Order: sequence, then C-alpha cells, then structure tokens
Amino acid sequence: MARLDIFIQEIENRKEQEIHLLESTLAEKKAEIKHSKEITVKELQEQFAEDAKAKSQREFARIVEASKLNAKKILFEAINANMDSTFEVIRQEMINYVQNPEYKNLLKKMVNYAKNTLGPDIIIHCREKDNSIVKGMNIPIGESSINTLGGILAENKEGTMELDLTFEELLRSREDNIKGFLLERMTK
Repeated sequence: MARLDIFIQEIENRKEQEIHLLESTLAEKKAEIKHSKEITVKELQEQFAEDAKAKSQREFARIVEASKLNAKKILFEAINANMDSTFEVIRQEMINYVQNPEYKNLLKKMVNYAKNTLGPDIIIHCREKDNSIVKGMNIPIGESSINTLGGILAENKEGTMELDLTFEELLRSREDNIKGFLLERMTK
C-alpha cells in the first residue's frame, strides 16, 4: 500500500506540475494576448486619430476656402453696387451737363469731329432740343430725333457709315476703362 500511495502521490505531483505548467502557460498566453490587444488598440486609436485629424484639416480647409470665396463674392457684389451707383451718378451728371452752356460748344466739336471723320457732307441725328444748335451750323438734320442723354449720331449722305457720339455710347465704349479706374481707386 505504501507503494500505491507513493505512486498516487507521484501522479498527483505530476498532475499538479502539469496543472501548474498549464496555468503558467495560460497566464503567459493571457499576457501575450492582453499585450497584443493593447498594441492593436493603441495602433487603431492612433490610426483613427490621424484619420480624424486629416478629415478635420480637410474640412477646416474647405470651410476656410468657402469663407474666402463668400467674402470675395460679398466684396464683388459691393464693388458692383458701388460701380452701378457711380455710373448712375455719371449719367445724372451728363443730364445736368446738357443744361450747361458748355454743352453747346461740345456739340459743335462733335459735329466738326464727325465731318472730319465721315466727310463734309453728313447728316446729324440728335435730341429735339439740340436741333437749333445743329441747324445753326448749317448741317442737315435727320428726319427723326434720337432718344439720348446728349451727343449726336452722324452718318454720311449715302448712309453707309455712321459715327455714334451719343453720351450713352461714349460711356459704354469706355466702361471697361472707367471700371478699371474706379476699381483701382476703391481697392486702395
């Protein structure tokens, strides 16, 4: 019986050693898995943090660019409104200018310029109010008057060439230069 007790004792010792070995292996595996999990979680957190940072930077850049574009749009609209207002002031000044005695001299200069450009035999179209000035220069006047702020529309006798010196046309043909000049003044 003593041998049997020793044998049973040996089996139990081996069993305890194997259990102990299995427990220590299990503990090592758990530690490895825990360590691996922590590394993986840390890597994922870093990756997601970088992704979030990149996305937020892109969104920030998009918002900033959209804001800049909106600011430029507002500035452009303000400049256009200012330009429209300025052109309205210019038109009003033209209306006031035709009431001025200097306008008569300008009209004579326009007629002379038209004669130099189109030839001496021209027909002038003008406002009804300006007919007397043009008739006083012994220049034929067209059958119908024109609706304009001021200035003349001249044509040669054959009607093949025309010279538009109305205030509206002069303003329209120089609009880009005027806008450039005004824009330069507004942005200083």
